[in-house]
Amino acid sequence: MTHRTVAGFLTPDGFVQPSVAAVLREGWVITEAGRYAVHALASRGSRRTPCGSHPVRASEPVLLVPGFLAGDSSLGPMSRTLRHLGHRTYRADIRANVGCTLAAAAQLEERLEGLAQRRGSRVRIVGHSLGGMLARGVAARRPDLVAGIVTMGSPMLAPGAHHVSLARSVDLLVRLNRAGLRNLMAEDCVAGSCAQESFDQARAALPAEVDFTAIYSRRDGIVDWRACIDPLARAVEVRSSHLGMAFDPAVIAAVSEALRPAAPSVVEVDRGEIA
Repeated sequence: MTHRTVAGFLTPDGFVQPSVAAVLREGWVITEAGRYAVHALASRGSRRTPCGSHPVRASEPVLLVPGFLAGDSSLGPMSRTLRHLGHRTYRADIRANVGCTLAAAAQLEERLEGLAQRRGSRVRIVGHSLGGMLARGVAARRPDLVAGIVTMGSPMLAPGAHHVSLARSVDLLVRLNRAGLRNLMAEDCVAGSCAQESFDQARAALPAEVDFTAIYSRRDGIVDWRACIDPLARAVEVRSSHLGMAFDPAVIAAVSEALRPAAPSVVEVDRGEIA
């Protein structure tokens, strides 16, 4: 997605693409991965609960939505930790988030409908980057399915304000689509009516009953961090790279805190179910 390809309205005035050198900040991902490994090892022993006891789960299911170019596995570490903390997590069934954003939103809505019916309650969504933008659009359209959303590094206010490395990746997808690979992102998704509709959905008004937390980092080397602070959200700043938000223990702790309602009315005991 270069300036030759992307529509100008995706980068409104006041937002800019991170500098070429900004990607160096993503080097923090190595430290963040190390922190997660240490945290996972330290918590392994604590997962052995006394005989006959079970962790108490939060009442609402949590759907995890991966970012651009990523799949469900990218949020695997977060899913495991959130489960340990008492959340019942589910996958979005996205192998690779590289297709039409409107189609991805429709798929996400269908997944939410099934999950809400299965669990008998509204769902909380955690979305990384593009996944957060999809979550916000679906939450605005279907508040009957969504209790709250948590976005991580999601540039809802300016999707086009991203690093040139990401721009080249999207431009490649558009060219491959033109060559006949129809399941990949098309030019209309970045410069046409599809792009406009997706952008509008990601900025639509949210009902007051849908809780909204937007997590952002000034260390983000992939998107303009200012575009991640939605005026309708409770903004939470972390010290993380863009990629590292998927597994940094400090970010996961912030996500877990945001997922818990202020006054939960129902809890349910973990019966060892796996999504």
